Amino acid sequence: MKTRSSYWQLLPYLRPHWRAIAQALLCTLVFTACWPILAWLAGEALGFLVQGNVPSLARLSGVLAGIFLVQKIAQYGQDSQMAKAALAIALDLRKRVYAHLQTLSLSYFETSQTGDLSYRLTEDIDRVGEVVNKIFHDFTPCVLQLIAVFGYMIYLNWQLTLASLVVVPLMGVLISWFGERMLVFSRRSQTLISDLSSQLTEVFSGIRLIRAFAAEEYEIERFAQEAEKNRRAKYAAAWLKAVQYPVVGFLYALSVLLLLLLGGWQISQNNLTGEEFGSYVFAVAMLIDPIAHLTDNYNEFKQGEASSDRIFELLALRPAVVEKPGAIALPPVTGKVEYRNVSFSYKPDQPVLQQLSLLAFPGEAIALVGTSGAGKTTLVNLLPRFYEPQVGQILIDGTDIRDVTLRSLRRQIGIVPQETILFSGTIAQNIAFGQPQFDLKAVQEAAKVANAHQFITQFPDGYQTWVGERGVNLSGGQRQRVAIARAVLLNPQILILDEATSALDSESEALVQEALERLMRDRTVFIIAHRLATVRRADRILVMEQGRVVESGTHGELLERGDRYARFYAQQFEK
Repeated sequence: MKTRSSYWQLLPYLRPHWRAIAQALLCTLVFTACWPILAWLAGEALGFLVQGNVPSLARLSGVLAGIFLVQKIAQYGQDSQMAKAALAIALDLRKRVYAHLQTLSLSYFETSQTGDLSYRLTEDIDRVGEVVNKIFHDFTPCVLQLIAVFGYMIYLNWQLTLASLVVVPLMGVLISWFGERMLVFSRRSQTLISDLSSQLTEVFSGIRLIRAFAAEEYEIERFAQEAEKNRRAKYAAAWLKAVQYPVVGFLYALSVLLLLLLGGWQISQNNLTGEEFGSYVFAVAMLIDPIAHLTDNYNEFKQGEASSDRIFELLALRPAVVEKPGAIALPPVTGKVEYRNVSFSYKPDQPVLQQLSLLAFPGEAIALVGTSGAGKTTLVNLLPRFYEPQVGQILIDGTDIRDVTLRSLRRQIGIVPQETILFSGTIAQNIAFGQPQFDLKAVQEAAKVANAHQFITQFPDGYQTWVGERGVNLSGGQRQRVAIARAVLLNPQILILDEATSALDSESEALVQEALERLMRDRTVFIIAHRLATVRRADRILVMEQGRVVESGTHGELLERGDRYARFYAQQFEK
């Protein structure tokens, strides 16, 4: 159960910006100190007005104007410095959360919603930044103003001030209750808007499928239902505000009425002069705005607390795969890979790999075949430590991969996946992915090896051609060759080909296959393929079933054996 506000976790992010915050607070003190002075001068001006003393009233008006000028200059300093600090804090928090997400394991992203993560990194962090700004720019000045004005009211007449505070405890309880309810409604609303954002991400990513199945009406109805849930949640929060303001306002009006009655009685008893009561009324008027602001701020803080909770919930996550303290950089490898009695499962009691042992020699091409769910992709995903085996060891050139840094390990393993991922940017930037500075000539050489240079140079902008989101400007075969060029430029000694040609037509497959053969030369290669035509030239073929290697040999040897591989081959070709 939550017992402490997540706002306390923001303190480390405030410390680097203490100078701007301190300057803002100094301006706030000057701004606040002007209020009791203005209340006193207003009372004096009322007295001069009643007396008809125009010269004194004119001089006092000049002094009032000067005080107002000082106050507004202080207000400018407070607002500008606090806005600067709040935006910098939000930026630091956003970068920290994004960097933390980059450390989380693939298993987290496989179960999380993209839209929800995007919402937390944008809207939630912006809301927290706004709260930080309001705490120093609005909340703190209001509190100081209340203290200063109340102090002045007590100085004028403490009996009247104490009597006027009888409704304050009730107002405090009500504001607190409304705030806690607002926190509940805000959490619900933000969860629903994250769900809505996730749904939009899914729909726009799968728009082609929606068109193909004429499912527009279905998606419109599904979106309308989610949007209606979000509307109801937002209306609940708005309704709560609509109830809160009249209730709190009515209590405040009662306190003002009580103040007038008591003030009249104090004047009749000669405990208070008319000028003093005029100053007192001006002071009370100065309380209206800060009390209204504090009520509004409290609601916003509770809404922001829901966002803060969601952000620090992300930062509390810990990666399943972590570097060992003192991990060393993996030196350049020859490509010898060994799996020793490796067992792995995504869920307890559901093993995917069982006591698997495998030795791949430098420069050897090993193909992994078998039915879906046999463990082929899981086996190669353990090599770059996307996941951690529960039992056993994986070694490269005799070094346990758990003893080396993740970056040095993954920079020596190239992956050409089935579904090629391209990012918004130029073709050259996509080939040199992960390299802020790159040699364009090296990029072009890599593209030539990957059979990509010819189609790239046919674009008007060549290698500077802008690739749309997810590479929609390119065909499937072109995207795959860009991915191969990316692996060529990385120049890894170990290569993973995961169904690299499964979704291509015959012409594209031939070009990609030729590029892959160039890429595979003198490297240790793991090939995953359902289409056996792509694995026949492998040095060794491993047939997997239920997380175990059940057959091993060359294409010819396995056909002669006439067992599982031979049956797979017959199913694909003899028909």
